[in-house]
Amino acid sequence: MASTRNRNKYNNRRKQSYTGYYEEGSAVRRLEEVPEQPKKELSRRAKRNRAKSTTISRGYIVFLSLVCALATAACVHYIKLTAQVTSQRSVVAARELELNQLKEDNDAYYSEVLTSVDLDEIRDRAINELGMQYATEDQIRYYTPGNNSYVRQYQDVPEN
Repeated sequence: MASTRNRNKYNNRRKQSYTGYYEEGSAVRRLEEVPEQPKKELSRRAKRNRAKSTTISRGYIVFLSLVCALATAACVHYIKLTAQVTSQRSVVAARELELNQLKEDNDAYYSEVLTSVDLDEIRDRAINELGMQYATEDQIRYYTPGNNSYVRQYQDVPEN
């Protein structure tokens, strides 16, 4: 039922108007039943069209099965690729761990080698046992690099 509300400007009373049927009394009368109309007989053409629309042709079934097979193959391929990437990531992580371990071992060995070499002992042996001396001024040759090359100096040269 639709209802509309109207306002009266003078006394602010609301009026409601209903559209529809209203039965007075305590019991509502029963509506009379509408007799069923006999169904129309369909033409042969309409029956044939309905039968065609409810059936699926073999070509369409083949097409749908082919599409389903392709979709399944694509999903299987995707899962295989995902598994391959995951296994490669684990291999890379293992190799990085091995590389870090080798770097640590190499740094430890390098540190051990540096601490085992005593430069003062080498200098004393070279001077006392082998008779070596520091270079004199006439043995020193000075070198000036050209414009296209450079000289790489790793530490200061001693002045003695």
